Amino acid sequence: MHDLLQMGARAGTLLKARGEKIAVAETSAGGLISAALLAQPGASVYFAGGAVTYSARAIRGLVGLSLEELSAQGMRSSSEPYAQLLAETVRARHGRIAWGLAETGAAGPDGNRYGDPAGHSCLALSGPLCLVRTLRTGEADRVANMWAFANAALALLVEALEQRPG
Repeated sequence: MHDLLQMGARAGTLLKARGEKIAVAETSAGGLISAALLAQPGASVYFAGGAVTYSARAIRGLVGLSLEELSAQGMRSSSEPYAQLLAETVRARHGRIAWGLAETGAAGPDGNRYGDPAGHSCLALSGPLCLVRTLRTGEADRVANMWAFANAALALLVEALEQRPG
């Protein structure tokens, strides 16, 4: 837990120093990414909003995407293209903010309906710098995977913030 809070603190400090805001959309991390960012004093300065888009209904209602429409276009959740779209969409839905961060995957103990194993997550960041990654923990432990996904998403954000001059 402390590693996740430290990563959230680092991200929050960098966002505050830059005067930039972020919005988060997460599935298998279950809100841990947002929680780590919001646990920091002064989070309202940089946290624009977040959504746990765990179901098709939540995806449609909270970010305005339809899994049926995406499927018709050859896109599926728990993939890098979907994570990137989710990051771009959550960023756009929050107005003129710098960053959108998304996570989508299979926490476990089983894999998902697309054939991805437990411990699979795709992470994406949309903003002045766009990054996409896939994480595979090789573990079936649901809670451990949720923490790993959240930590990896925050690490991706910190990496981008440290790469891009302020």
